[in-house]
Amino acid sequence: MPQKKILIIGAGASGLMAAIWAARCGAHVTILEGNDRPGRKLLASGNGKCNLTNLTQDPSCYRGTDPQYLWRIIRRFDADQTIAFFTGLGLYPKSRDGWIYPCTEQAETVLKLLLLEAEHLGVRIKTREEVQSVSKAEDCLLVRTKTWAYSADAVIAACGSPASAVRGSSDTALVIAEETGQPYFPFMPALVPLHVRGDYAKKWAGVRIQASVSLVIDNVLQMREEGNVQLADYGISGIPVFQISRFAVRAVREAHQEVQVILDLVPHLSEAELKARLEMQQAAAPWKTVRQLFCGLLPEQLIPVFVQKKADITTAVKAVKQIRLTVTDAASGRFAQVSSGGIATAGLDENLQSRYLPGLYFTGEAVDADGACGGYNLQWAWSSGYVAGTSAAAKKECCTK
Repeated sequence: MPQKKILIIGAGASGLMAAIWAARCGAHVTILEGNDRPGRKLLASGNGKCNLTNLTQDPSCYRGTDPQYLWRIIRRFDADQTIAFFTGLGLYPKSRDGWIYPCTEQAETVLKLLLLEAEHLGVRIKTREEVQSVSKAEDCLLVRTKTWAYSADAVIAACGSPASAVRGSSDTALVIAEETGQPYFPFMPALVPLHVRGDYAKKWAGVRIQASVSLVIDNVLQMREEGNVQLADYGISGIPVFQISRFAVRAVREAHQEVQVILDLVPHLSEAELKARLEMQQAAAPWKTVRQLFCGLLPEQLIPVFVQKKADITTAVKAVKQIRLTVTDAASGRFAQVSSGGIATAGLDENLQSRYLPGLYFTGEAVDADGACGGYNLQWAWSSGYVAGTSAAAKKECCTK
């Protein structure tokens, strides 16, 4: 029986994973990569440290129109299997509060091990090949690039999204979707800084503070995150902001809803506790102004921004614990770690195969799937790559061209 031919578009995390598992299943695998070398985006993941996965797994960690669909894919190749897979390649994982990294804390280690395994399995990687179309051609699929036309039994579109400034980030998945009639959602930035309206921004720029961030859409509280928040002249950033950003961006851009963020600069104390603490200080040092009572509690730069000169303690407490900001937009996609949107899962079967063009699969960021910070986006890449790779290799048909 002829060896099955599989073409993979993109040599990122999910593309390499799909290639390895398809090759392990006995398929002849070729990857078409638009960049001059594979894995550029993977090298930038986790600020170069590559947060592989997370020991805490829950459906809520994966976002999209149908999170339960995403969760079913995750469960077919979960965090434990991911760790076992990379350990088998020679990687030594380490946990930081459940966030799993290579012990080297270098994404280059992860990419090197994936490429070594792919090479060992005979996977061919052709760089500088920008895919322009995917179509049906008699008994196989045809993939056209600027320079050539490739035929295959199955095609796996692991072409990512426009997120990040890494060269080669693109919307190729949506180009393929338009051509094949695949339903999709427009890509929008996720895990991204937010722009806010107000006079605060220019005054607080450069400050980092432990704070809570609450997302309010049309006056309804949606979620709350806490952690290190970075205050910038355009708005706010940091992991808590990233965690809420995909919902904020889609509400602003897609639904045109009123989106606000409430910052609490003293999240470890309730309003009553903070008020009692300040009143105790005032009783011990009645000569201090209300602003001076906040010294040692807030960064000096922020005190005059939120505490008015003649404010009493009650007013000052509300001012630092209920900072309401209007979200106007997000930073551009080049500043986003991932994108929300992509190929609609309603148009895919249980193996990530297109319902519109059999033999065509979608993985990773190409799919309407994005995860929270903490290794969840890479876990989706590993899981979806595994499912698509093994499923494509199991197809009975075989291209004879």
